[in-house]
Formats: sequence, structure tokens, C-alpha cells
Amino acid sequence: MAEYLQLMLLRLLLRATRKKRRKTQERPIQVPARPTPVPSTTRPAPPRRPVPAATQSVSIETPTSPLIGKCWVIDGDTIQIGKVRLRLAGIDAPELEHPWGKRAKWQLVQLCKGQSITAKLEPDLSYDRLVATCFLPDGRDLSAEMVKSGMALDWKKFSGGKYSHLEPEGVRKKHWKAAARQRGDMRTFEK
Repeated sequence: MAEYLQLMLLRLLLRATRKKRRKTQERPIQVPARPTPVPSTTRPAPPRRPVPAATQSVSIETPTSPLIGKCWVIDGDTIQIGKVRLRLAGIDAPELEHPWGKRAKWQLVQLCKGQSITAKLEPDLSYDRLVATCFLPDGRDLSAEMVKSGMALDWKKFSGGKYSHLEPEGVRKKHWKAAARQRGDMRTFEK
């Protein structure tokens, strides 16, 4: 499982660096022609490829090794630490273009502002993002704080109901699109 997480994290990091490289390129890369192989009885070892800079700043040794650092808030349930995008485990916040989506994002910004976040990676993936339980320096769970504030819903399918007791009354009506997505009613969700 650790190898799978390492592979997925490396794939995400490489994809991020490729996108950045494409944006900065003004002309196509000229690939030098390969030298003609020299016949020999012993084959030289292939050259070692340098490790991309993005992977050097992130420790991916085991799934239990946490990522620690300042984060960039993407939306109400997604943050980015360094080059790694993480989905907050067990919750569902409205998308930015949905009602309450921008407020959910700014609630998470207020929680994380100026603080170092500790992310414990989960073995799951969600839409090519790693899933993590994230904590503030004082030990508070970011997912629990978002649900308590009424800006996210507990997603019982993934949390096992861990945050359902924290949901304020009437929050599922307020976030009706996120609730529809959890039920699997995608026609309602896409309205």
C-alpha cells in the first residue's frame, strides 16, 4: 500500500510540474538524436535520472509520515501543502460555484491562516487527490471544525459517521447540492 501511495504521489507531482513546464515554454523542446549503440559484451548501466525538485521537499516514505507545512486553500474541502493537493477526509463542502461554496472556502482560509498544518495521509484517492486528516497546531481536526461551523457536511460513506454529531441543525437543507451528491442524485447536483 505504501508503494501505491508513493507512486500516486509521484504521479501527481510529475503532472503538476509538467503543467507548469508547458505554461513556461515558448518553443518546443529539441530532443537530441540518440547515439548509435556500440556493440559490446557488457552493457553500461543506464544513467540515473534526477529526482524532480517537487518530490525532494515532500517526504513520502510511509503512508503514516505526515506532511507538515503552510497550506493554500483551494475550496471548502481541499488544501494544498507544497505541490501536493489534499482532500479533507470524511467531509463534503459545497463547490465554489454552488451556494455557500465561497463562504466555505473562506471559512477554511480563516482556520488555516498563518498556521502550519499537519496532514496524515489516508490510503484513499479522491479525483486524483490524496485524502488526509488534517490538524491545526493546537490539535483540532480541520474536518471537524468545518462541519461544526456549518460549512461542510459529514460524508458517512467515507467517515463512518465520525462527524455527524457535529452538524448543526438544518445544515443539510442549506447545503442541498452537497447532500444530493452524497445520495447519488447527480441530476439535482448538476443543476
